[in-house]
Amino acid sequence: MIMNNYLTMRRIGELKSEPFSKKLIFDIHRIITENILDDESATGRFRQSGEKIVIGDEYGEIFHEPTAADQLEDRLKAMCDFANGKTPDYFIHPIIRAIILHFWLAYDHPFVDGNGRTARALFYWLMLRSGSGYWLFEFVSISQIILKAPAKYGKAFLYTETDDNDLTYFVLYHLNIIQQAIKGLHEYIKRKARMLQSLERELHSVTLLNHRQRDLISHALRHPHQRYTIESHRGSHNIVYQTSRNDLLNLKKRELLEARKIGRTWYFTPVNHLEKKTCGNGLTID
Repeated sequence: MIMNNYLTMRRIGELKSEPFSKKLIFDIHRIITENILDDESATGRFRQSGEKIVIGDEYGEIFHEPTAADQLEDRLKAMCDFANGKTPDYFIHPIIRAIILHFWLAYDHPFVDGNGRTARALFYWLMLRSGSGYWLFEFVSISQIILKAPAKYGKAFLYTETDDNDLTYFVLYHLNIIQQAIKGLHEYIKRKARMLQSLERELHSVTLLNHRQRDLISHALRHPHQRYTIESHRGSHNIVYQTSRNDLLNLKKRELLEARKIGRTWYFTPVNHLEKKTCGNGLTID
């Protein structure tokens, strides 16, 4: 499930420029539910008339009966127009529109399973589609906060439905979740920044590495997916090929970089958990 969520976010990044459509929603649902449904045939399709679903508690009390299966296609057409900004004929803030889309999908519950995760994925899709001003939402986790207090999530739906579908309850709940998620992201960034500053101070005191190697590792700590080559390192420090080669091979020997040859070129990438390798005695020594 964790891998599916990761792959879904990657796919959403690829789909953010595409209009909302049946194909798009099925594509997202297929990735989210791959290899986790009891009935694999239910992946990437709407539930059918014989697959009735009700939402209730363990005592048999029913809270919500989703839209009938034979109405889902018409509901989807209306959802597409809304998600693509064709309706209504007045301005709705992108965040509010994304929240409503989240509610709409969850309310209709069009799939046998995976509706909540798909609804949250569509929220992210619409936020990223809304323009460069919302790029941060790719790194904001609302699911983590929702799962910490699932009862509040359910009540936001229940209050809305029992008050003539007044979305105010769900919108306010979701806005609060967004605020918490953004605050959590900022705190995480601050922690990482302090950690990197501390690591860089330690790194520059390491005499086992020359200044070029320390600069490269400092850069790698901030860019863990960066690939380095002998030529790129040589150009960065205006050194000869052999010196550049020795620098990188030495970092590989100390298990700070991994090396892989593609064609005629060697590519060097930071090892996993590089910060632990560079912290105190974590630095590998011959």
